[in-house]
Amino acid sequence: MEEEARQEEASVRRLARDARRALREGPAAIARRQRARLAEMVAHARAHSPYYRELYRDLPEQVDDPALLPVTDKKTLMARFDDWVTDRRVTLGRVEAFVADPGLVGHRFCDRYLVVTTTGTSGLRGLFVLDERNLAVHTAVGLRTGGGLAARDVVRTLARAGRTAIVTAPGGHFATVAAPARLALDRPWLGRMMRVFPINQPVAELVDELNRFDPASLAGFAGMLTLLAGEQEAGRLRIHPAVVIPGGETLTPDARERIATAFQAKVRAAYASTECGFLSAGCAHGWYHVNSDWAVLEPVDADHRPVPPGQLSHTVLISNLANRVQPILRYDLGDSVLVRPDPCPCGSPLPAVQVQGRIADLLTFPTDRGGQVGVSPMAFGAALDVPGVEQFQLVQTAPTVLRVRLRPAAGADADRLWQAMRDKVTHLLAEHKVGEVTLERAEEPPQQSPGGKYRRIIPLATP
Repeated sequence: MEEEARQEEASVRRLARDARRALREGPAAIARRQRARLAEMVAHARAHSPYYRELYRDLPEQVDDPALLPVTDKKTLMARFDDWVTDRRVTLGRVEAFVADPGLVGHRFCDRYLVVTTTGTSGLRGLFVLDERNLAVHTAVGLRTGGGLAARDVVRTLARAGRTAIVTAPGGHFATVAAPARLALDRPWLGRMMRVFPINQPVAELVDELNRFDPASLAGFAGMLTLLAGEQEAGRLRIHPAVVIPGGETLTPDARERIATAFQAKVRAAYASTECGFLSAGCAHGWYHVNSDWAVLEPVDADHRPVPPGQLSHTVLISNLANRVQPILRYDLGDSVLVRPDPCPCGSPLPAVQVQGRIADLLTFPTDRGGQVGVSPMAFGAALDVPGVEQFQLVQTAPTVLRVRLRPAAGADADRLWQAMRDKVTHLLAEHKVGEVTLERAEEPPQQSPGGKYRRIIPLATP
């Protein structure tokens, strides 16, 4: 195990040097790396995955242009799991048995792989197997964006011995739990610096535990970190992290500012997914920079045709150029994104994007004329920015029924907030020519998904 750890560390150092060199050399060098790695991944998938061998049988011998590849998605890949993977030892049955045991979280599957799952909030749970190169690339690209701390933040980090608090779902093979567990198993001394704080406990208990741990960095889903920012503002939470790392959900500019101000910390947001955990890293100007030397991100319309910079996409296709055991190539992620058409003020040569939310969260309602109309989740987010609302959640329980869950800030008038929210939702629906919709005031607060996310918009479940 010690020899494996030394080899992994050497691999990370080598990859990190190349990652930093790619930034120095600029966009052309980054694009060259992307094309070469895409061609290598396509060739590897064809050679070792029966699914991709069949899917790519009519393609040219060498492919370094992602637009030539057919589109894939979670439903298709999960249905062809055993043919999709490139290691014949990895089967759906064995992976399902592995994730059924919570005692194996973070342990090596087939003596080498990390297995992670998604929560299934989109209707289908994903099972993903990550190899050593994927994990090494994740660490390497993180190292090249990990600098930039002010002297005060360095002091904060050192004073707290680099302790990291990860606020997430308890147990389960979720990436936010399994990755730290793997680290703790491989390097106990480093694992002791990281602690997972379960979200399924009363907020007061979570606050007390965080106060005692006193982390140098705080990571979690954006919704939960916004809630903790409120606890910090109220004086119940009294921690001073140098860095706060929101992820898993779209981070609005207002939420970013609130988190940064409440903790007086640098906010390092990331746009990523279980399928490609190193997809991007946020900058101080509110953009996510795609690690395009190791990932391909393609904003496309509903027919999977390219969408130009400056225009919102219907969805986005991603390719993970690191994970060989379970190739993710031109995979429909379901997010609506916008690519910045001009250079980012931060100076990064990497492409910059903003994320507008998941098309899957579109709410569809009947109109007065018998048709249907869809309302974007971002439209609700902008309309419901009501002072005094800590969190909200809209749940479509029937085609014409919306259940509104509210968490008022401390001291806020709950009845006044409900009236304001009801008026805003009614006005928004009228603007979109939606027919009669019943708004229900929920007694329960916003609910978390099994993985710890607060989905602000939950469409009507489809059979």
